[in-house]
Amino acid sequence: MKSRKGGNARMWARHFAQWRDPAQICSQWREASELEPRLLKTEVSGRWWEILAQLQITLLITREYEHLLMAASAPKGTPVLSFLPMPHPSGLAIDRAKKTAYVASTRNPNQVYALRPAAGALPRRDSQQTVMKGSPLVPVTSVFFPGCLYLHDLAIIGERLYANAVGHNAIVRLGSQGTFERVWWPRCVERRGKPEFSCNHIQLNSIAAGKTLRDSFFSASSAEIARFRPGHLAYKVDGRGVIFSGRTREPVCQGLTRPHSARLKGRQIWVDNSGYGEVGVVESGRFGAVCRLPGWTRGLGLNGDIAFVATSRVIPKYACYAPGLDGPKSKCGVHAVSCSTGAVLGSMLWPNGNQIFAVDWISNKDTTGLPFHIRSRRRQQEIAFFYSYLTDGAT
Repeated sequence: MKSRKGGNARMWARHFAQWRDPAQICSQWREASELEPRLLKTEVSGRWWEILAQLQITLLITREYEHLLMAASAPKGTPVLSFLPMPHPSGLAIDRAKKTAYVASTRNPNQVYALRPAAGALPRRDSQQTVMKGSPLVPVTSVFFPGCLYLHDLAIIGERLYANAVGHNAIVRLGSQGTFERVWWPRCVERRGKPEFSCNHIQLNSIAAGKTLRDSFFSASSAEIARFRPGHLAYKVDGRGVIFSGRTREPVCQGLTRPHSARLKGRQIWVDNSGYGEVGVVESGRFGAVCRLPGWTRGLGLNGDIAFVATSRVIPKYACYAPGLDGPKSKCGVHAVSCSTGAVLGSMLWPNGNQIFAVDWISNKDTTGLPFHIRSRRRQQEIAFFYSYLTDGAT
């Protein structure tokens, strides 16, 4: 009996010590405190920081396989790099009017996090009041959805949040209580007039958001239900990718290879032609490359003349999906590309990084990043901050 009591005491002490790291609580993920420091090693070239400072933005980047949401900004020319651990973050959409960032966490079940800037601290007598500089983004909600949705891209259309339900070959409108509604799908996934929602057939994976769904465009790896499905090594991708029109539900551009991150810039459709490491524009039904980069292009954020384009490493198993790339030479990072000239003006690389999914931006007047800085974590300051922070509208 004595040994059992001693064993219980040790077990209870271990339980008492667990879940004390704010990074674990924010991400709802125990291993968040075991982040490998080399994943945060960063190399910057060109005018990277000057561009962020000039645009007065904070760039958010989802590094899905490393389970990291990253932020980069340069308020008043001072570089700031920060992060938030998150299980497999993929799609990213920012409602700039509401100062809210939405991030899809695509595991089973799927989650969508909403983050808002911290705006102050509650007055407390039992703890030091800590207001972190730069109003870091903090999670305010996390909503769960069925894993079979296989959420990829997120987009704000008409003040509502939409997502690619890749596992359903459809676009869904997301509800605040874990509900969803299929609202759009391409004509090619219909059989005898009925849409096929039971499994992924075409890798419908991004949203170029317009004012309405009919004004929007959507990328996919193919425009037909074939024998092999996406993910199978025999699934043919070279030149089979398309952009669908929201209005007609038919392709408006073909000949792409694993396209991702379609975005609208005025009336232009910009898209990453991932399998060839390209970013470019769809004009008169054809894709024209503006720039070719050293990696699998996925993630695209537009601001004025600058396209922030992410590149990922080619996963050796799926090298057949990247026929236009030299896999071993591919790099993980984000590049600032001039939309008008195609020149790479600056880059931020992670030498030990792997996969990036999405890139988007928010004004650095609203926030300069995330709660955890890459240079050093100050645990006591973090604990005090998360103990009493306020967001806009909180009292």
